[in-house]
Amino acid sequence: MNESIHVVCTHCHAMNRVPELRVGDAPSCGRCQQPLFQGQPVALDSAHFDKHLKGDLPLVVDFWAPWCGPCKSMAPQFAAAAQQLEPQIRLAKVDTEAEQALGARFGIRSIPTMVLFRGGQELARKSGALATRDIVAWARSVIK
Repeated sequence: MNESIHVVCTHCHAMNRVPELRVGDAPSCGRCQQPLFQGQPVALDSAHFDKHLKGDLPLVVDFWAPWCGPCKSMAPQFAAAAQQLEPQIRLAKVDTEAEQALGARFGIRSIPTMVLFRGGQELARKSGALATRDIVAWARSVIK
């Protein structure tokens, strides 16, 4: 049986149905033709956040702010983790200064805070700056 998963495009935010066996074959968006996976975090705002929650991929969201030193130091680590985790896990970033409603909605009290969602539900969260290997290990341990 060839199951499909729903993957949201990081460019146009269209929902795409991709056969599970083809996820690793660099699929492109049916609407905008851009690659569905680029190995980098997607910046999300309140207009597109819920759409990405509805995708079938686990979603790790880094809630951060531009004035936060630890957030800035973790940014390249988080980007490197995206290269290792995609296409099994999607990574995203939410600027809590620009998207205060999202920070409030999820009760973000300190930054950086990573929240892992699957099927629209929060599975786990972790606060504080982490190294790439720790981000990857944490995400994988939660979804296994």
